[in-house]
Amino acid sequence: MARRPLPRILTSNALTSSAPIARGRELARTAADGATDVLHPLITTSRGLRRLVAAGRGRWAATPKEQRGPLCFLVGAGVLIVGLAPYGPLLALVALMAVAAWLGRDRPQVAEPGPSEAETGRLQALYEALVPCFSDEGDPNPLYTHDGDWQRAFTAYAFDEDGRPARLQLKYPAYFPDGEDECRVRVEQLLHAKSGRGREYRFDWDEAANQLVMTALGPLPSDIAAQPFVTSPGETVLGFTDPESVQRTLPVVCGGAPQDVPPVVWRTGRRSTEPHLLALGQPGAGGTTLLRSIALQALRHGDVVVIDGGGSGEFGCLAGRHGVLAVESGLAGALAALEWAAHETERRLVAANRAQQSGQPAPADTRRPLWIIADRLTALSHLASVEGRDDPQRLLQVPLRHGRAAQVTVAAADQFETAELLSDPVRAHTKARIVLGPATAEEVRAVLGTQPHTTPLPQVPPGRGYARLGSGPVLRLQVPATPDPYDDATGEAHRQAVLALLPERSAPEEAVGTLAPMHPPVSFAKRGDATPVGGGDSDAPTAHI
Repeated sequence: MARRPLPRILTSNALTSSAPIARGRELARTAADGATDVLHPLITTSRGLRRLVAAGRGRWAATPKEQRGPLCFLVGAGVLIVGLAPYGPLLALVALMAVAAWLGRDRPQVAEPGPSEAETGRLQALYEALVPCFSDEGDPNPLYTHDGDWQRAFTAYAFDEDGRPARLQLKYPAYFPDGEDECRVRVEQLLHAKSGRGREYRFDWDEAANQLVMTALGPLPSDIAAQPFVTSPGETVLGFTDPESVQRTLPVVCGGAPQDVPPVVWRTGRRSTEPHLLALGQPGAGGTTLLRSIALQALRHGDVVVIDGGGSGEFGCLAGRHGVLAVESGLAGALAALEWAAHETERRLVAANRAQQSGQPAPADTRRPLWIIADRLTALSHLASVEGRDDPQRLLQVPLRHGRAAQVTVAAADQFETAELLSDPVRAHTKARIVLGPATAEEVRAVLGTQPHTTPLPQVPPGRGYARLGSGPVLRLQVPATPDPYDDATGEAHRQAVLALLPERSAPEEAVGTLAPMHPPVSFAKRGDATPVGGGDSDAPTAHI
């Protein structure tokens, strides 16, 4: 069989004839690169001029129509000044070219780093865990499916140094019942467990956009000591919270350095919607510290009556101080002090009513705030029921019901284990609520009336908890460090901080008993006369017990 000749394209002659074409292509490419290098300044300047023109058009479009005339006048005046100046047009042209060259330079494209392999695994695990919560069999295009793409559901994410999710923004289907607390709690508990325990997370639900944002919160500052806070009369700093929760900051000194921190401010007085406060927590959670901090702030503008139901002597530093009317821990002294407070409330109401009817301003003694600080009042209630005496909580009904009009404020603290002993008036009239110490979500909801937006922690420092003023949002709270200055375990810095806030003594120190009951007990005249029998000026703002 005769051999067929090879095609012309595969012959050596054809290969030899294609070499000039390849060399021509190489020369053309080299010439183009050389021309690009030579014309690079012109290309850069042209690109910058285009960007300047685009910026000018955007500025002109964003300028309101009533301001375009003055803007043209300013531009024309500038051009005229440059044209009349010596070498003005030349300098303006050089400046324009320099700015265009700067704007037209090649900017390196910084590629956004994606998640690492470990972070991708965490995100996929979170996505798979959410499938039972956000999936439905009747959904034709489910957003959450097993072995699905997590990038469709997770729109934003961030990780901390340990590789744990610090922020996660996700979408969920519109049919998810985000208005039901049980469904929300299920998702929050799942994300809390999968993102890492030991941290506190805040969950922000956007029902309109079907989005959920989870943010890992850092610890609140627990080293802010008691100090004179910059507040107005009628404002009390309960503690400090997250910057995103409030729109106000206070200057404080922390660790010897000044800084601004967001406070939780409780407003009392005639225009307050939550004139009384109740704090509940575990033993040692910081309820006494909170009341001590409130008492020190109240003494700046008012008088204080302290009922120490626990009898631990935590308020002994206040005894005998100017403005402190009584510090009582015994049942007899507490009953006498609360009875006097009830009569004083009635006296103030009567005096204010008479002044209003006569067209005169209220007397000064009725406008001075009176604070009733009650710590563990249920212990005295239990003791009173055993001895067959009157319940101290019953004597609080008048200050609780009419205290706002009479400038009388009640701040009480108790424990979860004795919370069922609180009377109905105490529960009904204390609109400002605080939960301190470790507490479950059910306990927080039982006290505050709603679920917190964060996950409670099993271990927290003293004075750490949640606060809700009236019907407002639930805020994280850290009470300023206000320990007993007479306690041996108190640090020297905190001791000096508390001692600096104490008022001067109104009696010689050796003549003041810290927690001794009143002897003889104060007796009162007929109902409606708040002046103690046996002396006392009826015009005085308050009578010392």
